Amino acid sequence: MGVIDPGIDVNLQLSLLADQLEGELHYDRLLRTLYATDASVYRELPLAVAFPRSEADLQKLVRFAAQYDTSLIPRTAGTSLAGQCVGSGIVVDTSRYLTQILELNLEEKWVRVQPGVIRDELNDFLRPHGYFFAPNTSTANRCMIGGMVGNNSCGTTSIVYGSTREHVLELRCVLSDGEVAMFGEIPSRNSSLQEKKRDVVVRGTTPPAPACHPQVGREVQNKKQLQNREGAIYRELFALLEKDTHRQAILDSTPKSVISRRNTGYALDMLAAQQPFDESGTAFNICTLLCGSEGTLALTSEVKLNIVPLPPPVDVVVAVHCRTVDASMRATQVAMSHSPSLCELMDDVILNCTAESPKYRPLRAFVVGEPKTLLVVELRAHDLETALTKADKLVADLKAADLGYAHPIISGPKTAEVWQLRAAGLGLLANLPGDRKAVACIEDTAVSLDDLPSYIADFEALMKHHGQRAVYYAHAGAGELHLRPILDLKKTDDREAFYDISHDVAKLVKKYNGSLSGEHGDGRVRAPFIELMVGPEVYGYFRRVKQAFDPLYLFNPGKIIDAPPMNETLRYEPEQETQDFDTILDFSAEGGLLRLAEKCNGSGDCRKLSGVMCPSYQATRFERDSTRGRANVLREMLTRSERENPFTEPEIKEALDLCLSCKGCTGECPSLVDMTSLKAEVQHQRFKTEGVPMRSLFFGHAATLNRLAAIWPGLSNLVINGRLTSGLLKQFLGVASERRLPQVGRLPFLRLNRQIAKKYHGRKHKKTVYLLLDEFVRYNEPQIGHASLKLLWRLGYAVEIAPIRDSARAQLSKGLLPAAQRIATANVQALADLVGPETPLLGIEPSAILGFRDEYLRLTRDEVQVQAKSMAPHCLLIDEFLHCELEAGCIAPEDLNQESLTILLHGHCHQKALSSVEATAQLLDAAPNFHVQIIPTGCCGMAGSFGYEQEHYALSQQIGEMVLFPAVRAASAGTTVVATGTSCRHQIEDGVGRKAVHWVEIL
Repeated sequence: MGVIDPGIDVNLQLSLLADQLEGELHYDRLLRTLYATDASVYRELPLAVAFPRSEADLQKLVRFAAQYDTSLIPRTAGTSLAGQCVGSGIVVDTSRYLTQILELNLEEKWVRVQPGVIRDELNDFLRPHGYFFAPNTSTANRCMIGGMVGNNSCGTTSIVYGSTREHVLELRCVLSDGEVAMFGEIPSRNSSLQEKKRDVVVRGTTPPAPACHPQVGREVQNKKQLQNREGAIYRELFALLEKDTHRQAILDSTPKSVISRRNTGYALDMLAAQQPFDESGTAFNICTLLCGSEGTLALTSEVKLNIVPLPPPVDVVVAVHCRTVDASMRATQVAMSHSPSLCELMDDVILNCTAESPKYRPLRAFVVGEPKTLLVVELRAHDLETALTKADKLVADLKAADLGYAHPIISGPKTAEVWQLRAAGLGLLANLPGDRKAVACIEDTAVSLDDLPSYIADFEALMKHHGQRAVYYAHAGAGELHLRPILDLKKTDDREAFYDISHDVAKLVKKYNGSLSGEHGDGRVRAPFIELMVGPEVYGYFRRVKQAFDPLYLFNPGKIIDAPPMNETLRYEPEQETQDFDTILDFSAEGGLLRLAEKCNGSGDCRKLSGVMCPSYQATRFERDSTRGRANVLREMLTRSERENPFTEPEIKEALDLCLSCKGCTGECPSLVDMTSLKAEVQHQRFKTEGVPMRSLFFGHAATLNRLAAIWPGLSNLVINGRLTSGLLKQFLGVASERRLPQVGRLPFLRLNRQIAKKYHGRKHKKTVYLLLDEFVRYNEPQIGHASLKLLWRLGYAVEIAPIRDSARAQLSKGLLPAAQRIATANVQALADLVGPETPLLGIEPSAILGFRDEYLRLTRDEVQVQAKSMAPHCLLIDEFLHCELEAGCIAPEDLNQESLTILLHGHCHQKALSSVEATAQLLDAAPNFHVQIIPTGCCGMAGSFGYEQEHYALSQQIGEMVLFPAVRAASAGTTVVATGTSCRHQIEDGVGRKAVHWVEIL
């Protein structure tokens, strides 16, 4: 089939469609670039991107595609790993608007949702009712029900609850004729048998096809008689499955029935096991076939899901430490005999990656020594004693079998940390240095549990033959390990190995009658081997299924059947050189700026709707506003731009425009894509050609301007916020009229410090500390600096004021990197001989002090960089320091404020990303009569100057309204609102009209 050729005609056609849609349709260069890649290794520019708002929009898209001979590529979160979401047609993104939970029926135990509902958000909704949707992928906090249906997702819970397919009751779909059909259970003539499940077949055998009973109920006959696409589907499926020879061929060619994770091709073997073809089977339901069909058969508008009671509430984890992969495979067989709820594997490659991650390093406390593999087994019960008894029995059996050298049992809140470590596997693999990465091509194979040790042994031999050392992780208990070769797909030899390894593994899986795709789907990467797996006869049946549903090949062509070679249309060109750029920030640890962007593997952690990362995405739900979207644009434009300065590409500017530089990706992106640093460098590189805008100069040099303004603070404040002058100033600078510009003031800090020191003269001090009075405290909120001095002295610390005035935070945020570099270098040189373990540098404003631990390491060079790295561990937030002193017993609760206060605490986003707001809360909680509640916010939305800027004001307020503003509004008048960042305090006052304070002012 053809695809519309780009040009004026197609633009006109797409414009007409956009006018018709209730949703949106985009076909600009930026959107096409953003959607050129999913989480796989493939790249293909789509024609356009559509964001339908309704089922009617889906119908219009189908009719448009049929009329103009193009294709539709369904997409939700875009986290699939096999190229399902790439193509040259119109990407149909249901993640932005089709996000509603429509109906809940607790009596019948089902829920009806739209395809863009996030799995974890659905379970947040169901939890108060005592139910949940059981399939649980590692991407559960951003993956969506439509994608889970398309891939028949399984996840960690499959050994108990099975795959998505087992929980889908009905699907409402738009078919290729543009009409809507509802698919669900259809009673057969043997209705009394509908609830009876198929008997389990002896492992390792292929069941004979049962004798067919073609007489079906009236409802099926009515469906077959329909003179539309729905009727054609039923007629073709029954024509295929009514023949005993067809069903036997299907059962002989598809994976063993004991393998619960099997998604190779279309699930005709599942349909063959239903009534009326198998009297002992469940009622006929085409949803069984649609699950795992990867959007190649229909567009889904609604999903009706089975829900199950929440699992027993108490869990313990046994962490089996093994020295060989084979030992962990045999340990898996022992573990599965104890009926665990989860049984997952991590190897040393992933464990080593966690050791390098600031986010995951603290979660490794339970790891003993250096295991080759770690098998983590969860056991559940209704009480801790029973759960621990189960764990003890498992450990006893493992020791008796001499499997594992350590078997720690983890319980309580710490179990969640184990699973956070396991879930990070996919993203962490992108942290391998250089261009060689763990590539997703053979990571989805599944075999029977009995075959697993032998299969892995053969697999090891195969990898050795190919000169590979694979990465092992994931669902050992279900017979599926995510096995990844490490390849550089920029190199021709490795591109050939990409195919050769995939082909040889397909033959090995066929040897064990396993499934080439267990849960990640066939997509582009495995579809070319489906005919090898099932044979030409059954592959022909798959083609008949596609033609029955989609004779025009509108839906996601090239997936499952008729796929192009799997090593074509890759993200990188053969022998592609990675361009190096002369940068101010030091990206040498990543191999350069471009390689830092390339570390994004598309896992989509930045699309979750919680935490700090990507507040703009959380507000807009637009791919452009995620770290992944921005990384894709940088990767594409910096690789393919023909401009002399590729940083001036307008797509780069647009993609980075709404990045708030919140640093959330530094702490929450498992691939450690530091978009804040990338944005700062990109701005600097663009300014070299385009010049620095006036507003960027103003905000970037605010410290200098404030220092001058503070000479005559009364006059300056009259100009800054006077009735006449303020409006003119805001208009000149492009500042939102709704904003109140910060006041300036000044305190003689050196003199104040000497006065306070005299008060404590002769007293023995616990330690000497250096206090950073940054540009925000010094000129905008000097009372906080004064309170900090008094607090530290009163608690027994001698205070020296650090001999620096500017942190370079403003310059960093506006891309004024040469100035930032000069300041950082001077600051390190001024402090290097002063700051150390016994004389830490303490900061009040998180963004100012934490730069010493973060950006200063990129800004400095040579000996100064060595000094910066040596200083970094001793540069602390004042709350971090005092919390550590409290934990060490150097401070007692009676030393703190004795007033009774109820406190609502909001932490600065840099603090959440690079430190911890919990330390602040625990410090305040130590005061005998303080009662502290942390607001579960991400970024407040102000983000330095971002929220002041006229074009960003609305988004800034929208971000504030997500969590922060409602929480502050709901707080009683007697509650003290505490915010650790100066931007946060201004945002709260402007957005809610309530004064927030820094915690030192009350402690």
